[in-house]
Amino acid sequence: MVSANGRFVIAYNGEIYNHQETRKELEALRVSFRGTSDTEVILESCATWSLEKTLPRLNGMFAFALWDRQEGVLKLVRDRLGIKPLYWARFGRFFLFGSELKALRAAPGWTPKIRPDAIAAYMRHGYIPAPHTIYEGVHKLEAGMVLTLDTHASTEPSFSRFWDLREVVRRGSAQRHEPGSTALVDELDALLRDAVGRRMIADVPLGAFLSGGVDSSLVAALMQAQSPVPVKTYTIGFEQQRYDEAPYARAVAQHLGTAHTELYVSPQDALAVVPELSKWFDEPFADSSQIPTLLVSRLTRQHVTVALSGDGGDELFTGYQRYFWHEQLQTWFDRVPRSARRAAALGLRSLNPRVRDAIIRTLPKKLQGAVTGARIEKLTDVLSASDPAALYQQIVSLWQNPNALVLGGVEAKGRLWERNLTDGLNPLFESPQLIDTLTYLPDDILTKVDRASMAVALEARVPLIDFRVVEFAWRLPLTMKVNNGRGKSILRDVLARYVPDRLIDRPKMGFGVPMAEWLRGPLRGWAEDLLNPSAIGNQGLLDRALVAQMWNSHLAGQNHQTDRLWTILMLQSWLRRWH
Repeated sequence: MVSANGRFVIAYNGEIYNHQETRKELEALRVSFRGTSDTEVILESCATWSLEKTLPRLNGMFAFALWDRQEGVLKLVRDRLGIKPLYWARFGRFFLFGSELKALRAAPGWTPKIRPDAIAAYMRHGYIPAPHTIYEGVHKLEAGMVLTLDTHASTEPSFSRFWDLREVVRRGSAQRHEPGSTALVDELDALLRDAVGRRMIADVPLGAFLSGGVDSSLVAALMQAQSPVPVKTYTIGFEQQRYDEAPYARAVAQHLGTAHTELYVSPQDALAVVPELSKWFDEPFADSSQIPTLLVSRLTRQHVTVALSGDGGDELFTGYQRYFWHEQLQTWFDRVPRSARRAAALGLRSLNPRVRDAIIRTLPKKLQGAVTGARIEKLTDVLSASDPAALYQQIVSLWQNPNALVLGGVEAKGRLWERNLTDGLNPLFESPQLIDTLTYLPDDILTKVDRASMAVALEARVPLIDFRVVEFAWRLPLTMKVNNGRGKSILRDVLARYVPDRLIDRPKMGFGVPMAEWLRGPLRGWAEDLLNPSAIGNQGLLDRALVAQMWNSHLAGQNHQTDRLWTILMLQSWLRRWH
């Protein structure tokens, strides 16, 4: 779109939820509009006030390019939390940018070259952390950032932040609310209601993902509280009971009175989806919950065009179980000498996996879920951590030493390695929260939701990470997030006004899939084809002996490396499609 004065041109992906208020401000200044879109509001705001004064006004998800014809300056902008993607690259006389790597591949003469160091980073995280990408010379624009390219002054771009989460956290730490105030629950209730209400404004059919957990149930409840008709909600279930959240979602939907739809997923459904994942995820991406996310998006898109999602609540309000594991381990580490921990790690490593798994099977059923081979494997990895930051780094790492798997790979490192990133924060809870909001949330969770929903032309909106909610959450005392050994305390207080606690009070399940069983069953042929030693050897990227060893261990019934295997399989699937 071109501005009314002809100076600015915009290419834009996203949705601004307060554009109507901004439009009224501009109209009061006698700015005239040709249409009703939020695109035009952004454009005329920039023409009237400048980009720098427009960005703080925008509440939404967005990635856009703004070209100033008069000055010869290009600006690339990505929203505060990184909901929408934006890639850029320099290539010869071209400066390339787009929402997908596939778009950049269309540039004449550009031959993408894979980065082994990015593959090593991918093996650690299950995603490639920003600003890196799988290709040499191609970058992700980080959340809250503006790239400026002055074509008259320089061939290299410069960068600035219009919103910095670290500054938000710093201000929040200096302006803490008093703990225990009912007024804070009222304030969060009103804030979330407004965030949800703004995202319900649409000229197309609207619905919500509902898992029956705290976050999605709260979003659905706040939608229903503001809707004169039953809100449409969607969930998927699994035949394996320990992965099945559908009954919980059904109970919440019945209580709220939503128009609820559910779909039970069979291994055959997953088998049909898996080969297509590499098509939609631009780069290798190995969060296996991408499968149910794509399936629930496909189900939802059959009925509506926009869906609200509960993502972001775990990072903001201390919802992940690993935060509590981190606290418990660090408390124990403080009492146990590092030499003793190293000795314990050696003892665990020397234990035959079959013997270990046999011992686990002798435990009571209720303990077997907590004491799994995978968790023992993770405990072995983290025992030698030197400080809370190193401990959390190891907890979230799929591979502790990815360079051993990736031939010639020296891991590209992102923000997880910045040791001063969390200075001044509570090291047991707040530091991991900040790290996750800067890394895991945009690079994994939001990437997964955006790509899966866009694959079926569904627009996913995430009200819990409205920037006003983020800023409010970081002003809360930790005691209003963590209480009696569980997180999201204040979110639960808000939710209790709409949904009885008995429908929500259960262990967190996550959006997992029975991948270990699937890889030994219906997905085995697909996996063995991708893990062919000759193909892996010819690629020259991975140690094929180590890959073969892992696969044989998995087939022998050792489930503790399933997540690591999935990183390899998703890489191989991506390579087969694109290279």
